[in-house]
Amino acid sequence: MEIKNKYTGKIILSAEPNGDGIYDLSDANLVGADLRRADLFRANLSGANLFRANLSGANLSGANLSDANLSDANLVEANLSGANLSDANLSDANLVGANLVGANLVGADLIEAELVGANLSDANLSGANLVGANLEGAKCVPHRRGDEPGRRMRGRCHNTNAPGNWGSVQS
Repeated sequence: MEIKNKYTGKIILSAEPNGDGIYDLSDANLVGADLRRADLFRANLSGANLFRANLSGANLSGANLSDANLSDANLVEANLSGANLSDANLSDANLVGANLVGANLVGADLIEAELVGANLSDANLSGANLVGANLEGAKCVPHRRGDEPGRRMRGRCHNTNAPGNWGSVQS
């Protein structure tokens, strides 16, 4: 796979999957990368710099994005189901319509992120910072064992401001 800069069109990185078909892009510098509709199923992007990258419609299901910089990234309608986004920087990211079912967002920075219509069912948001994030129309249901499926999270997604403006997640 050749990864190009979305602004210049120049190739940033060429990558081949390992024997299991998984890409290892850990710690890669992918600033401004054009990864629209890329299939990065179970890819290792831990510590990668994806500042202002375009990942709209990308399949990042099961991917490891722990400690990644995804600030100001375009993740519109991306599939992040089961992804590890622990301690990731998603500030100002556009996650409109994203699938985050079962994602690990422990300690993630989602300040000012756009999560309109995103599906956060069964996502773990413990310690995540959602100050100023827009979750209007987002599906936000419990992930803890014993919680009734489909019930709105009580004390998990804490609305501190106007509708759709959510503060830090309470545990």
